[in-house]
Amino acid sequence: MNHVKSRIDQLRQQIHYHNYRYYVLNDPTISDAGYDALMDELRALEAAHPELITPDSPTQRVGPEPAEGFVKVEHPVPILSLDKASDGPEIRAWWERVSKFMPDDAPPPTWVVEPKLDGLTVVLHYEGGLFTLGATRGDGALGEDVTGNLRTIRALPLRIPVVPDGPEPPLRLVVRGEAIMRIEDFDALNERQIEAGANPFANPRNAAAGSLRQLDPSVTAARPITLLCYAIVDADGPVPATQWETLDYLRRLGFPVSDYNARFESLDEVIAHCESWVEKREEAPYEVDGLVIKVDDLPTRQAMGVVGRAPRGGVAFKFPGREATTELLDIGVNVGRTGALTPYAILEPVQLGGVTIQKATLHNFEDLRRKDIRVGDTVIVRRAGDVIPYVVGPVVETRTGNERVYQLPTVCPSCGEPVDSSGEEVAVYCTNVACPEQLVRRVSYFAAVMDIEGLGERTAQRLVDRELVQDAADLYYLARDDLLALEGFAEKSADNLLAAIEASKERPLARLLAALGIRGVGSTVAQLLTEHYHSLDALAVANRDALEAIEGMGPHTAGAVAAWFARPRNRTFVDKLQQAGVKLEETPAETVPGASDEGPLSGLTFVITGTLSRPRKEIAAEIERHGGQVIGSVSGNTDYLVVGASPGGSKFRKAQQLGTSTIDEVQLQALIGSQA
Repeated sequence: MNHVKSRIDQLRQQIHYHNYRYYVLNDPTISDAGYDALMDELRALEAAHPELITPDSPTQRVGPEPAEGFVKVEHPVPILSLDKASDGPEIRAWWERVSKFMPDDAPPPTWVVEPKLDGLTVVLHYEGGLFTLGATRGDGALGEDVTGNLRTIRALPLRIPVVPDGPEPPLRLVVRGEAIMRIEDFDALNERQIEAGANPFANPRNAAAGSLRQLDPSVTAARPITLLCYAIVDADGPVPATQWETLDYLRRLGFPVSDYNARFESLDEVIAHCESWVEKREEAPYEVDGLVIKVDDLPTRQAMGVVGRAPRGGVAFKFPGREATTELLDIGVNVGRTGALTPYAILEPVQLGGVTIQKATLHNFEDLRRKDIRVGDTVIVRRAGDVIPYVVGPVVETRTGNERVYQLPTVCPSCGEPVDSSGEEVAVYCTNVACPEQLVRRVSYFAAVMDIEGLGERTAQRLVDRELVQDAADLYYLARDDLLALEGFAEKSADNLLAAIEASKERPLARLLAALGIRGVGSTVAQLLTEHYHSLDALAVANRDALEAIEGMGPHTAGAVAAWFARPRNRTFVDKLQQAGVKLEETPAETVPGASDEGPLSGLTFVITGTLSRPRKEIAAEIERHGGQVIGSVSGNTDYLVVGASPGGSKFRKAQQLGTSTIDEVQLQALIGSQA
């Protein structure tokens, strides 16, 4: 049996390496027939000895049986996005704005520039070198578990290191990458789609994203998805301290890395490189919609911090969008969940970047007036970042005199009530708080963020049509008979929805805050706010200056939060949530029951990270009972970082940088005992 296991191990190593040579390096060193012979031998040995099959075997790439749905996965640290720049002056403005956040002892700045890949962001987890979990980015905090689908991508290493002389990886390693489809593979896939009588895909990004989010991994396996990796999200051992070294390290472990990465020592070189890429973007074998500029030194980048959802130490240089001309047939109006009315263009269909465009944004009514866009005009349409189509402006020379100047709406197209066009903003607002269209969107948005399964936009529309909800808080007052009266609801589906609504009452405070729909407050900003305010009541009385003083909080978002809580109808909405039993607070460390100013931990400050044997609240409560203080982030005033399994990377790294002592639960108990 030992010789069989040894041969199986040998075959697996050889096949992994040849996959790496073929799919990552595009430089095979074995014929197709030779590769097939290795796979045939491995399959035969595993069929005879099924007890020796392991998850990292090349024969297991097709993955499990079709899933019923995607499970949500919490990322070890937030998977953030970047601010954008569209030209050299904007790159310089970005650096002038963020360079003041560099530590005084930081090395002279250098930058790494990488292609901005137009695909689907994925987060890959390895334990002991074995691929154990893969997730989409999702909202940056929570993604979807697509492990089975990712296993089908042959460019993804199931075990690292793949390269025979590759470095030994940390026991736990989390890598960020992009699932993409090469242009030639995309074209071939579309040819097969057409031959089979199926609809072709619009573009490589949609094809890659749609293929990876299939419930049946065998469908994903039949699609030509590949992968490029570019960052280490988290690790429990030593990893490179610069981005340039990280890219080389990932390559030496066997991960596919772009060949178009470059490193520069001056911002002038960075800008020249970015501008040169505008013309040669078509030369890349995959879709590139811009370049990503990153501060090379990772400790410096980490210390520069985050504003909103974007780290200061990086920026995305966006290529100019592709353009086309077509006729503007009419102008429609959308009503958003905040009541804002926004115009959109109804166009004669036109092909743009592989997509048929029939509608495009007009931004706002002021922009429409300023550009003098008229119904009947021939207009220039551009795809911003090759994704969102918008109207650049009219081709005035083609006018015939039959074009019609658009008149600003005086009533809401959804409810017919008068609109409000006063105030500082250029947006026009519907003044009716019960406007059906915005109410449907507010309710469905609230349900989505609060993870109320079974309550999508169609159900929200039915609830509004039957006048069962006047705002999202009314969801908590629905009765079983209310739901049974709706089309499509039977007893089981009604009971399931009511159970989901009831369960949502216990969602974390940050989730509830994000669900309120305050402009600028998504999951990341909501988490930031709840680290400083532990209840909606406390947040409601915070003024704009106090909110703006929070690191990472922009002035516009701070103003939006203060203004939201200042409106009486919103306070009434919060009161309805409270009366329904929705959790509106989280016990802060300062008010933990039984907390004491005296005790063995008196004068000591703690931060908690990772998965512990008990809920963090219990650990925090115990620390407080013994006189200690628990805060949300590591600083120079932190005495101890209490570390559990899978600790948050930012807190752990910050503790290492500051020399903060790290302890586990056992050591915490020993500390309490020894101090006592």
